[in-house]
Amino acid sequence: MAVRAGVGIKTVSRVLNDEPNVRPQTRERVLAAVGELNYRRNTIASSIRRRDQRTASIGLVVEDLANPFAARLTRVVQDVAFQQSHLVLVGSSEGVAEREHEIVGEFCSRRVDGLIIVPSGTDQSYLRVEHTHGAPVVFVDRPGRRIKADTVVSENASGVAEAVRHLVRHGHSRIAYLGDRQSVYTAAQRLSGFRSAMAECAGGADQRHIRTGLRDGAKAYQATLDLLGQRPAPTALVCGNNIITMGALHAMQQCGVREHVAIIGFDDLELADLLQPALTVVAQDVAALGTEGARLLFERLKHPTAPYRRVTVPVRLIARGSGEIPAPSGREGR
Repeated sequence: MAVRAGVGIKTVSRVLNDEPNVRPQTRERVLAAVGELNYRRNTIASSIRRRDQRTASIGLVVEDLANPFAARLTRVVQDVAFQQSHLVLVGSSEGVAEREHEIVGEFCSRRVDGLIIVPSGTDQSYLRVEHTHGAPVVFVDRPGRRIKADTVVSENASGVAEAVRHLVRHGHSRIAYLGDRQSVYTAAQRLSGFRSAMAECAGGADQRHIRTGLRDGAKAYQATLDLLGQRPAPTALVCGNNIITMGALHAMQQCGVREHVAIIGFDDLELADLLQPALTVVAQDVAALGTEGARLLFERLKHPTAPYRRVTVPVRLIARGSGEIPAPSGREGR
């Protein structure tokens, strides 16, 4: 390449590393040679030569790439990383702590510069080793446990509380809640918000109307059928995540109650506005979660000893119709 451009090897290196003090005409010749020779930079070899041993890559661990939340988060993190000239390696933990640990180990063996993790399990202390070796960690959506690190989370409890208040304003008091495992930080926070708002607005939550541990749509579907079969049945449902919401919607459709039982989901769904009635949701700002998480990681790479930060991202209630169905009057539900 140096021969093709008519310059020295060190000049080529300065151009490829975007260093100053290279004349524009010389830079153009080198870049033209790069294109003509279809040159691909050897990042591993480059990192070995660099004093900071950086590889221009970061690792992202999500729970399930098939989930729209995780897919959107991945896209946003990749966009920010691309602006920083970094590649993103992505892995799904499937909500299993051991798998998370394994994926992180694989990423670190590839010498990623840092990690963004949606944590599973109740102990991320194993990451202290990576901290010691200079790979910073940022937790997104849920805080890590037994370790200090930068964290970005949503307003989970207040979001669900607002959903309950919205339903109460439309006459509901028999409000059911369907949630994930309570070992998951977000699930515990959302149930806490539900209980708090029910105590504040509706005289307290009925334990018979609470279902937790719903890891997939099939379990949410069955739990919804059980709730709708009660006498009296709940007149409204609050769902703790988008997978649970989809399972509940299928059950409501089967029972023919979509136009009679109110429902609010946590997390928006694609085409939710086209349902009949359209789905009311508590929407997380996934773009902000991903952007803030990536921003904190790149700031940590620049300032490794700065104080740890916790960023809380607001959520918002989007009223579309399904949460505005008035409670039945003069009867005890279906």
